[in-house]
Amino acid sequence: MSDQSVDLPPPSKKAKFSLPPTIGLEQYTFTDGEAITQENAMPQKKYYRSRAHANPLSFNDNLSYPLDPQSIDWTTYYSEIKGACHPTVLDIGCGFGGLTVALSPLLPSSRIMGMEIRAKVCEYVRLRIMSLRNETPGTHHNAAVIRANTMKNLLNFIAPGTLEKIFICFPDPHFKAKNHRRRIVTYDLLTEYAYFLSPGSKLYLITDVEELHKWHVEKSDSHEMFDRIPDDEAIKDPCVKLMIETTEEGKKVERSGSSKYWAVYRRVEATPPVNEANFFS
Repeated sequence: MSDQSVDLPPPSKKAKFSLPPTIGLEQYTFTDGEAITQENAMPQKKYYRSRAHANPLSFNDNLSYPLDPQSIDWTTYYSEIKGACHPTVLDIGCGFGGLTVALSPLLPSSRIMGMEIRAKVCEYVRLRIMSLRNETPGTHHNAAVIRANTMKNLLNFIAPGTLEKIFICFPDPHFKAKNHRRRIVTYDLLTEYAYFLSPGSKLYLITDVEELHKWHVEKSDSHEMFDRIPDDEAIKDPCVKLMIETTEEGKKVERSGSSKYWAVYRRVEATPPVNEANFFS
């Protein structure tokens, strides 16, 4: 064996992830302690990949949530917005934040909140938004992300009648019949969404699974608080174009040549109006 020394390349860095109770309180770091992404830098998605879905009914990952919406200091998320700054648009299961950041310039007077259950993915979106704010000052201050299990804790974050739009894009189809109760669109959850949406506001649904689309339509059509907007009318809404084209999952479906199925519903006026006294009646 030769005694000549050989210069070997340094070992590649490996990422170590923890699961902080609240996103933003603890940085994700490499094993040597260096932050994976510095604040205001654009994160690299390869360091933040996670399982495609999580079971929302059994998920118990030290998630923290407020007692009620009034307990939240929303200026932490929308620091440049004066006056009332609670969310008015929800992107439920926002994934890597494609739609969340795309809605920001389209809806400058709205406050967009992405909600994501997976810790690493949520942190990616937070860093992405901070990077966009830093890259182009004055933009994306109306977009934010928060880690939450919306199937369990939406009441802790959102006050009734305060939302203008809810987006549910490419949710987990939960194909097995025994897992249908995990689906993010059910009659009971639609009742919750109606509670948070103001009359005349909209619910946007999209999937690449035709069977799930039929489920969405069946459940939404049967709910007395929602009326479907005809597709030829709904397609004129610029939010529909963004919903179809800007999510990471939507782009993946586009590349594969598969179909996308969508529907938009309007929240109707309740008679009598839904309130805390009759919510469960």
